[in-house]
Amino acid sequence: MTHRIPHRSGAKGPDELRQQIEHTRHQLGDTLAHLVGRADVKGRARVRAADLRDKAGAMTVQLRAGAAHAGHGMQDRAAKAGHLMQDRALKAGHTAQERMAKAGHLMQEQAGRGGHALQDRAAQAGHALQDRAAHAGQAVRHDTRVPGPVRSAWGAALRRPKPALIAGAAGAALVAAAVIWRRIDRQQ
Repeated sequence: MTHRIPHRSGAKGPDELRQQIEHTRHQLGDTLAHLVGRADVKGRARVRAADLRDKAGAMTVQLRAGAAHAGHGMQDRAAKAGHLMQDRALKAGHTAQERMAKAGHLMQEQAGRGGHALQDRAAQAGHALQDRAAHAGQAVRHDTRVPGPVRSAWGAALRRPKPALIAGAAGAALVAAAVIWRRIDRQQ
């Protein structure tokens, strides 16, 4: 890089000559610094690497913040969905409880009318269900396609047949009550 001093620029005095010299020195210093900077490949690579690290760090912070924000949003949605499901389950539970109470009262009335015949039928149906459950339980215990929790529940029912018998009798009583109720509705 050569800088020429224009023709007309002869120094008019020593002060102006010093200023021109100083100006030329600054230009040469800037040019030299520029050339040294271009020649320092390692230094430029370090600067570039530092810039990339800074950008990567900023991106990491930004991604983490975005992920945290998304996580909080999902957590809020899941909580809302959980509360909604809880409310629905509660309502369904109350409805089922009311229906079961009505069915229980109706069944109690029907059982009082039906007397011992209904009780005998329910007991027979309960025993039949217990026998079927025992046979099915044996099949379930040995069937590898049935999930483990179902097999263990069947095993527990077989070890303690009294609750299974009670459940079977209750189911049979419900069926018998439904049959009697249907007969009464047909007669009216």
